[in-house]
Amino acid sequence: MKGNVIVGQSGGPTAAINSSLAGVYRTAKDRGAKKVYGMRYGIQGLLEEQYIDLSEHITNELDSEILRRTPAAYLGSCRYKLPEIHEDMALYEKIFEILNRLEIEAFIYIGGNDSMDTIKKLSDYAIITGQPTRFIGCPKTIDNDLALTDHTPGFGSAAKYIGTSVKEIICDSFCLKYNKGLVTIVEIMGRNAGWLTGAAALAKGEDCEGPDLIYLPELTFDVEKFMEKIKQLLLKKSSVVVAVSEGIKLEDGRYVCELGANVDFVDAFGHKQLTGTASYLASRVASELGCKTRAIELSTLQRAASHCASRVDILEAYQVGGAAVKAADEGDSGKMVVLERRSDDPYQCGTEVKDVHKIANDEKVVPRAWVNKEGTYVTDEFVTYVKPLIQGDVAPVMVDGIPRHLNRPR
Repeated sequence: MKGNVIVGQSGGPTAAINSSLAGVYRTAKDRGAKKVYGMRYGIQGLLEEQYIDLSEHITNELDSEILRRTPAAYLGSCRYKLPEIHEDMALYEKIFEILNRLEIEAFIYIGGNDSMDTIKKLSDYAIITGQPTRFIGCPKTIDNDLALTDHTPGFGSAAKYIGTSVKEIICDSFCLKYNKGLVTIVEIMGRNAGWLTGAAALAKGEDCEGPDLIYLPELTFDVEKFMEKIKQLLLKKSSVVVAVSEGIKLEDGRYVCELGANVDFVDAFGHKQLTGTASYLASRVASELGCKTRAIELSTLQRAASHCASRVDILEAYQVGGAAVKAADEGDSGKMVVLERRSDDPYQCGTEVKDVHKIANDEKVVPRAWVNKEGTYVTDEFVTYVKPLIQGDVAPVMVDGIPRHLNRPR
């Protein structure tokens, strides 16, 4: 590489996002980049000219290894929607003035669906105006909903945490005896795609029967049928554990969480903040069936649990970061790195690049064939798909009994 590289992180963080950052930095330096800049708070921070020289923060190999084990977005993130090019040409001129001043050869953006929309728009503007900077998307999202890629870095670690946590919740639920039983409802992230909620099935094994019911947002949720299912299960067992996606909807299109509380906050991309699904259902069960209930929201824990990260996930995150730099160095732009599974047993996966226009603003959902007929559990095919992605562990660097993370730039 003859010029400089700039990298940013966007959207919700993951336990693996900083491994991709480390992959970008190491590969860019190995390929001869003069400087590798990091955007503070993504494209929004770049517009405010907030960026750092990463070589001042990643000074040795130990820093790089600790960065790979550090949760959340090291550079800071944002949820900022670029306007259409024709709507604000001055904004794009400002971005490219900054990029040209920094002599940026490659712009790497680590993120999900909305982040790929940013790559699409910037690469389109570069083509229209003849700008030399190349733009490559690096996949990241625990939701696993990016099109054209087998899976996304961040998903494997979140799935591992969910499977582990649900198993531990099931163990805990049998400790005390309640006269009318106990119903525990675990709320898991996932607005329109149920990949994370389906991962609750990983709890099932020789030593654990797994959750009793799993509900994904891909299928319409029927509250009355749900109540009847719970009632029948309580006739057979003293403890029932249910995994539900935060995004499950009624037939009329309303989110279940809207039945219990107002959902007022909407982000820059028009997404409602979803919370309270488990709380509503637990209250409904307690009220109608008179049993003890618990509502558990895994919330940010499922994307921040680097202590439970999958080794496969961390390695692939690093791999796609490096592949993004390689693609830009070899002349690609307006592309996203994708993971292509070549084998399940033994598990083998490689990288390719695909047109970001076919990825941005699209969503990959769980296939209907991977959910049982009743819509209350995932199939063996789903579990077979996920299991290779959660294999192996990444030992944290421990200091005084607590994981050490890389100090964040101020």
